[in-house]
Amino acid sequence: MGSRIRTAIGRAKYAAVGAAVGAAVGGLWSRNAASTGGALGGLAGATVAELKSGADGLFASEEDGDGEGGDGEGDESGAADAAA
Repeated sequence: MGSRIRTAIGRAKYAAVGAAVGAAVGGLWSRNAASTGGALGGLAGATVAELKSGADGLFASEEDGDGEGGDGEGDESGAADAAA
């Protein structure tokens, strides 16, 4: 659980830094550009964080923990347990 929280905080840091840089660059032009730059920078930072985290991201364990295979085929051991 602690590693999942650390991962989420790391992603939030990337998004915050991206938003700050985007707002600073946009602020060189106008107030509206600072707002837009902050939003786009936050989106870019969150995207970089997501790409950096890879397949072992925040929700990867929920997808893999359901006990079903990803290829759509059933598990034969489950059928043997149900028959017993």
